[in-house]
Amino acid sequence: MQQLEIERKWLVDGWPDLPPVLVCEMWQGYISHTPTVRIRKTVSEAGTSRMLCLKSAGTIARTEVEIELDAATFDALLGFTCGDLIYKRHRRYALADGLVLEVSEVDPGRETSFFYAEVEFPSMAAAERWQPDETMRDYLSNEVSGVPGYSMGAYWRRTREAQSAENGKTAL
Repeated sequence: MQQLEIERKWLVDGWPDLPPVLVCEMWQGYISHTPTVRIRKTVSEAGTSRMLCLKSAGTIARTEVEIELDAATFDALLGFTCGDLIYKRHRRYALADGLVLEVSEVDPGRETSFFYAEVEFPSMAAAERWQPDETMRDYLSNEVSGVPGYSMGAYWRRTREAQSAENGKTAL
C-alpha cells in the first residue's frame, strides 16, 4: 500500500520510562538505497510479518510502498543483500496526545549499537508544531530529523556496504 510517511527522529539513551504497548524484534536489509528498497522481518507475540518496502527520496516526509511477503519470497530477496541483516529490538509506546513513540535498539552488542526514537504524524503541519510534553522533553532532546546520515539506509551503508561489495551484492 502506498502512503505518505511523515516522521521525526531522535537519537536517545535507552528505553523511555513508559509501559510499552508492543515489543518485537526486527531484521532488515537493503537491496538498494537510491531509491530505498528494503526487506524487513518482524516477530512479535502477534506473529511474524515480512515486508518489502520502497521509499522515495526525502527526509521528514517520504512516499512509502509496503508489500507483504511470504517466507519463500523474503528468503529469495535476502540473497540480494549481504545477508548480515540489521537487528533491532523495537518497542512502541502510547503518548498522551494519541501519537505513538517507536523506539529501536539497533544492533545490540555491536560497537555500532545505538538507540533511536521516531514519531509518525498525520500531516506535515502536525509534525512541525508537535513538541514533546514535559515527561518526554529530556528524552527527546537530540532530534536528527532531516539531518543527513541518520537514516537506517545510511547506517546500512556505513556498517554493511563493504561486506555487500565483498559478496558481489553491491546495493545500487
